[in-house]
Amino acid sequence: MKDFPYTESKDTRSGFGAGLHELGKTNPNVVALCADLIGSLKMDAFVKDFPERFFQVGIAEANMMGLAAGLTIGGKIPFTGTFANFSTGRVYDQIRQSIAYSGKNVKICASHAGLTLGEDGATHQILEDIGLMKMLPHMTVINPCDYNQTKAATLAIAEHEGPVYLRFGRPVVPNFTPADQTFEIGKGIVLNEGADVSIFATGHLVWKAIQAGKLLAEKGINAEIINLHTIKPLDAQLVLESARKTRCVVTAEEHQMNGGLGDSIAQLLAREEPLPLEMVAVNDSFGESGTPDQLMEKYELNEAAIVRAVEKVMARRK
Repeated sequence: MKDFPYTESKDTRSGFGAGLHELGKTNPNVVALCADLIGSLKMDAFVKDFPERFFQVGIAEANMMGLAAGLTIGGKIPFTGTFANFSTGRVYDQIRQSIAYSGKNVKICASHAGLTLGEDGATHQILEDIGLMKMLPHMTVINPCDYNQTKAATLAIAEHEGPVYLRFGRPVVPNFTPADQTFEIGKGIVLNEGADVSIFATGHLVWKAIQAGKLLAEKGINAEIINLHTIKPLDAQLVLESARKTRCVVTAEEHQMNGGLGDSIAQLLAREEPLPLEMVAVNDSFGESGTPDQLMEKYELNEAAIVRAVEKVMARRK
């Protein structure tokens, strides 16, 4: 099992803020909109240095999506910023009708996704957003794993023509991917080659998958661990290559089982290569208030849960 050293832990939302600020310096067409959450979205530096390209819409998220769609008509590249719950569930009609339907070049940037929002509780812990967004035609869905990858993804989506949903979070997590990486939309990353089981992880669960890989190695199990930062378009070729090699699959994500990464991979395998599959995800439940660590343990979104899923799926392999 490969080692992944890191020197610090940082929140992925700060990676977005850093990427947005860099875009402000390099791309004059980039503009930013926020729904009264500048500090939470780490948009402060952009606002300070490029005030003429920033629009504070207040707590009016639906209006923000309409404004963003309109700005694209004049050639601007709008980045919207608010919590994931308000970026999707609250404004789904506006996204569907004004952005996705006509393929508007809007970048929907969503922080505080999943259970790791923590103490704010179930009303803010959206676990359905990936499903909502990946079902929309024309929409690209990205869920990076650490600060460096979130910054790189922010830079990359500015060059991509079409609507994008970029999902990131509040807690600090190990920052282990390269600072100088080139982010390729739709291309998964093999973190560890293995022959016994394929673990496909996204977002905060990528680091949990790495930790699980170390525990599995102690048991003599060599796991192939793949970071699928792009949910849509899914890297089907990489998924199938790995699955055909190991003959069993585990997915890991901070999202509902229904509609998430596991759902996409299950559909792909059902069509192309039916194989045993286990999903580490929230099982048809809302969240609750608690610390991120407490919630990830209770809802079984940690390395121990991934190890259990691997042992279960390997026992089913023929």
